[in-house]
Amino acid sequence: MGTARFILAALCCAWLYSCAAGYGDMPDRNVTRAAQTLDSLYKYYSVPGTALLRETYPFTEEYTATYLASEEQVECPKEFAFMWPATGTFSAVNALYGATGSETYLGIIVEKVLPGLEEYYDAVRSPSGYSSYITSAPMSDRYYDDNIWLGIDFVELYTMTGREEYLAKAMEIWRFVESGWDEALRGGVYWCEQSRSSKNACSNAPAAVLALKLYQSTAEPGYLSRGRDIYQWIDTTLKDSSDGLVFDHITPSGTVDTTKYSYNSGQMMQAAALLYSATGEEVYLMDARRIAESCCRRFARDYSLPDGRTRTLVDNGANIWFTAVMVRGFCELYRIDRDRKYIDFITRSLDHAWEYGRDGQGLFGAQWDATTEGRYEKWLLNQAAMVEMMARVGKINTEMTK
Repeated sequence: MGTARFILAALCCAWLYSCAAGYGDMPDRNVTRAAQTLDSLYKYYSVPGTALLRETYPFTEEYTATYLASEEQVECPKEFAFMWPATGTFSAVNALYGATGSETYLGIIVEKVLPGLEEYYDAVRSPSGYSSYITSAPMSDRYYDDNIWLGIDFVELYTMTGREEYLAKAMEIWRFVESGWDEALRGGVYWCEQSRSSKNACSNAPAAVLALKLYQSTAEPGYLSRGRDIYQWIDTTLKDSSDGLVFDHITPSGTVDTTKYSYNSGQMMQAAALLYSATGEEVYLMDARRIAESCCRRFARDYSLPDGRTRTLVDNGANIWFTAVMVRGFCELYRIDRDRKYIDFITRSLDHAWEYGRDGQGLFGAQWDATTEGRYEKWLLNQAAMVEMMARVGKINTEMTK
């Protein structure tokens, strides 16, 4: 894609993407739906003249994020999306590229996603990494988990394209992540570089996944060793032995927050599956299966249908993206044992969301059937999560028909 076409994409993205991708050629309904939702994402969240995105739709200047460690950052309105939702968009387009092999989506990654992400890149502080907000603004905190999500996407993009620059970027991010590990609490990666007030599942379970994916791509034993070490740290520090699910974080004083979120356990599931693939040790496959079963019990609830019937679907809590990250674990496990029950569970939820959870702009709320306005109802990250899940499930369904 040349410069002129990039400008055209920014102005007329819905038409261009759908025509270039060719919805009629999509092999599975979920892939088609993912493509349509990505069109809506870029139509309603793009910032003209930039490769950046808004955090919410409709956008208001008064929007403030509630998920940051610094009170100063929380209270400061921002024109563009924070890093976290931006990473979700990378995951979404990556998943669609993986599901379709379409050069259209690689073009979006190269000419829109990656230039936008570079606006957050901070080489001033050492080691280099990505900040929670664009670096042309006053300096912001850097979160290890934000960087890990990017690292995972870069290494996955490398496996799809073979382009060494993406592997190099993933390895650079890994160096930043390792700088967040110390021996306090017998190990673990902190959540935020600046505050270091907790070591979280969300900065450790995906760190294990990133290390293990780097091992898959490089065969360097150090990555396997670190992935195993991080997995073991979570297993002994943050795992609930009664069901195999993962607690949220531990403070420097040793206090454990026992809240359970689907994405934390989903990443532990994926790490277990990757460890099994790397080592052949049955204990990891048993762990992955146990976590998957516990996730289906813990993170599910009944949703009402207009005719009075109910459906048991995934319970998103307040964040569809948490579900999307859990789905990564289900997909990793499926590629080992080919058991569709978890994929079917997600597929039913996605079908319900498509029927009952979209508004007139093709955007999704925080629940499968929530379309009312609200702070998180039209969050960028929710749209990216839906694209990612539909693309991942659609890819598996397509493979099943071959």
